[in-house]
Amino acid sequence: MSRTVMVWSEDLVGYDFGAGHPMAPVRLVLTYELLSDLGVLDTPGLSLVPAPVASDAELELVHTADYVAAVREAEEDGRPRPERGLGDGDTPVFGRVHTASARIVGSTLAAARAVWDGDAPRAVSLAGGMHHAMAQRASGFCVYNDVSVAIAWLLQAGARRVAYVDLDAHHGDGVERAFWDDDRVLTVSVHQHPGSLFPGTGYPQDVGSAAARGTAVNVALPPHTADAGWLRAVEALAVPLVRAHAPDVLVTQHGCDCHRDDPLAELDVSVDAQRRSMTLMAELADTYAGGRWLATGGGGYEVVGVVPRAWSHLVAVAAGCPIDPATPVPESWRQMVRDLADVTAPLTMSDGGDPEIRRFTDGYNPDDEVDRAIMATRQAVFPWHGLDPYLD
Repeated sequence: MSRTVMVWSEDLVGYDFGAGHPMAPVRLVLTYELLSDLGVLDTPGLSLVPAPVASDAELELVHTADYVAAVREAEEDGRPRPERGLGDGDTPVFGRVHTASARIVGSTLAAARAVWDGDAPRAVSLAGGMHHAMAQRASGFCVYNDVSVAIAWLLQAGARRVAYVDLDAHHGDGVERAFWDDDRVLTVSVHQHPGSLFPGTGYPQDVGSAAARGTAVNVALPPHTADAGWLRAVEALAVPLVRAHAPDVLVTQHGCDCHRDDPLAELDVSVDAQRRSMTLMAELADTYAGGRWLATGGGGYEVVGVVPRAWSHLVAVAAGCPIDPATPVPESWRQMVRDLADVTAPLTMSDGGDPEIRRFTDGYNPDDEVDRAIMATRQAVFPWHGLDPYLD
């Protein structure tokens, strides 16, 4: 048995909205090449498996049959389907829009199968994390919602409970909506305040339907929240709630658009803090989910300096061989970047910080806007789990 599976196929870069679109597939290529040059892909116990194209039946675990048919038709004729969210500036129609999107779902499903069937306790789907797509429409660069399909598959396969932690700068609205009525699935989203960022949802009072109160969890952070506050929010919500939910599998989304250099969001989080959040997710999976951890990528639009380093850390953490942040970025990779884009790549795998997590229960500061955001969510959600917002 492998320790960790990474799902990878060169065809995954076929998810391509065209020149100038923020969701540039080169981010996946650069990540793979950095993993290779760092030697992470040679880690004992790390196995690479191919990404298949998900079947219509698999897509329809979450998406409606008429929506899947509409995406197929858009691939065939190239025409926008505005009523389906296809063809606007965010999510334009491209030549293989169904096939490439279904392959991303297949990637995350392959990772879910590896974890649930016992092939590996941990699995990574770097191309996954398309958390905005809804059952009947595309949204926010996302055509199909691979995360929701994988969670639905896990439940169908026998998982009693699943916990999902979304660390993207944008609210994980599509996943939350898919399981709004299902108390078996805990969705925790740590994101920039929806009053200042797409998709404009994810307020603390959004806690799930009457059938699933407290299983939708949203912490809305003020713009420019930096490492200390961001990590404090992740710890203050994810740790006690995952512990209380006691999932069979932990699913996480690691959109790195929370980074200070990302052009589409306004958080101020370093690669180092993101790496620390990844080690925390690994610890949560080991402690509360029987070691079963499925991690995906997500957003991230600074495609040279941020995405490859952040996701290389993710794969390395999942593989049980975390990269020392002081590790130099291989010169071979930096040269490739210069040749490809005529830009200067970072020198090390760090942004120069060494962030620690300040536990929320060590002291709440009502004068701090991040602490107030955290407390608003804890007060809205914790009582539904029998937890004390001030103590647990």
